[in-house]
Amino acid sequence: MTDRDQLHRNGYALLRQAIPTEWLEDLRAVFDAGVRPSDQWPVPRGMDWRHSLLDDDAKVQAVCRLPQVLAVAGELIEERFFLSQVEGREPLAGGGRQPLHRDLSAQRPGDIAMALAFFDDYGPENGATRIVPGSHRPEPGAPPFDFTNESRSVQLSGCAGDILVFDVDLVHAGSLNSVGSRRRSILISYFSEQLYASHLETVGLRNVRMATSERFEPLDFGFGLRSPR
Repeated sequence: MTDRDQLHRNGYALLRQAIPTEWLEDLRAVFDAGVRPSDQWPVPRGMDWRHSLLDDDAKVQAVCRLPQVLAVAGELIEERFFLSQVEGREPLAGGGRQPLHRDLSAQRPGDIAMALAFFDDYGPENGATRIVPGSHRPEPGAPPFDFTNESRSVQLSGCAGDILVFDVDLVHAGSLNSVGSRRRSILISYFSEQLYASHLETVGLRNVRMATSERFEPLDFGFGLRSPR
């Protein structure tokens, strides 16, 4: 099975140590400086999460444009795309657990890809993401996914600097931060160019401050990645 086949079969790639180590200290500082309480966002955020407004920071933008991240996002979207949003998120002690869910494509399957870039080590103790490999494209005639059934979910773990890139329809969820250790990350959204008009209609509600006019071509970056582990 090729890397490309593996990606489309699983619906995600976990890029180990994708962020240069020397960037991490600055990225953590940017995250902490951008933290805003729930009532300072246009749409209130979950009270058991820490949210950071940091989308116009140059180093954060550099993370969003790492070639290997754009390669996977482009392969998943399979057409011209743009960077729609990036926001800092961190589960608080005793919080962060979500039910399994899909964020859902907009106009066609695969028109949105997401990425979680981790600024701290992550695992089951501090609220790491759970995913269900292959759940983004159910087989024809398959019964509806049972979001209460965790038997197929995989609990991710890894180190600061890892980036998870996944199809927006992949079933996933945050987990409980039971020990209260830091688990800062940024959630990045890449949209098909066809979604740009609807994106512009909601930039205020999503507190998007960065420019979103740049376009990326999937063929610009190729796909020379190792299979997800």
